[in-house]
Amino acid sequence: MKALRFLPITICIFLFLSVLGISAFNQPENSKSEIKKDIAKSTDDSAAVPVINLDTNNNDDEELRGVWITYMDLNLDDDKRSEKDFTDKFTEIAETCKDSGFNTLIVQVRPFCDALYKSEYFPFSHIISGVQGEIPDYDPLEIMCNICEEKNLRIHAWVNPYRVKTNETPKDLSDDNPYIKNKDLAVETESGVYLNPALQEVRDLIVNGVCEIAENYDVDGIQFDDYFYPTEDESFDKTQYEEYKSSAENPMDLNEWRKANVNIMVAQCYMALHNIDNDIAFGISPQGNLSNNEGLSADVRTWCKEVGYIDYICPQVYFSLDNPALEFEKAINDWLDIEYSGFCDLYIGLAGYKAGSDDSDSGTWKDKNDILKTEIELIRQNSKIRGFMLYAYDSLINDQSKEEIKNVMSILN
Repeated sequence: MKALRFLPITICIFLFLSVLGISAFNQPENSKSEIKKDIAKSTDDSAAVPVINLDTNNNDDEELRGVWITYMDLNLDDDKRSEKDFTDKFTEIAETCKDSGFNTLIVQVRPFCDALYKSEYFPFSHIISGVQGEIPDYDPLEIMCNICEEKNLRIHAWVNPYRVKTNETPKDLSDDNPYIKNKDLAVETESGVYLNPALQEVRDLIVNGVCEIAENYDVDGIQFDDYFYPTEDESFDKTQYEEYKSSAENPMDLNEWRKANVNIMVAQCYMALHNIDNDIAFGISPQGNLSNNEGLSADVRTWCKEVGYIDYICPQVYFSLDNPALEFEKAINDWLDIEYSGFCDLYIGLAGYKAGSDDSDSGTWKDKNDILKTEIELIRQNSKIRGFMLYAYDSLINDQSKEEIKNVMSILN
């Protein structure tokens, strides 16, 4: 068992924060609860830095074969919203995934600053009752964890840390949504409403949110998706950036400052989760085109290279073998070429949703039915890649991807 004292990375974080002019771990006075497990008491208290075992959840030789289960996959019909209806639906999902040869479900439990579980910080999702904030008489995540345990499947809780609302979804936000309670926490953009990564209160909310999942549910991992800064528009966080520049002797440029804001949140989540349970793997699934992450202020190279950010990364390499914009193998090689700490596992996200389509990637999925199978075979040729995740569950059951999935199952079962 490997162990490492997190003094170097924690000092770096504190120095980072001092440059930003903020404190990493001080909660606002009106916060409901402190950051769990007393991660660190102050920038001068090195004794508060925990000793953390760095073995990740996937510390055996088993290939991770994941399926992303979206909130849309979990959506219930208006006339079928009982505990039995939800249990039956998720049982079918779990059995289909297992029968298809997969061993891990990545379930979207917080898509819109809401929750598919009992939360102190977020309202119940409209996915369950049809109305955000309406509390059901059962706990969906508890049911999903129990079913996965029964089926011998791993379960990762998939969280969108910043998104509150797209233009159309959810239709209405409840009175106990964090954004409705405090409009200063988020910014309205052309594509929707997003929490502001520059705010300490937002970071506290996100950290507390992942901690309550880890403390209350038997999950094997927690995963963030690829939504970070929703825009490169300078007006998004202009007020906070101007405040920072006025107080910093040598201020960072806007993009570096934004990446720092996200990095602090990621590192805090990692440390908090590992204080709760070392067996919970913390991962991120960023954009598959490595360069695209820059525009989202997603500092993927640092997360992979430096200890103390993530246990795994799963880039969404949603490209065909012949995609003229970016071929699958080229994208894979880009990710293999970056530096890894030795404690960050690499998985690859695959585009099940494109299988059999006529127009995706300039029509290069149209005339073949073994693209996903070939991509898995390519992944297996490199020992640095520990497995893959398929987006999404719907591709296992729809007609468009039927032949592709049949060929995938031939090498999984």
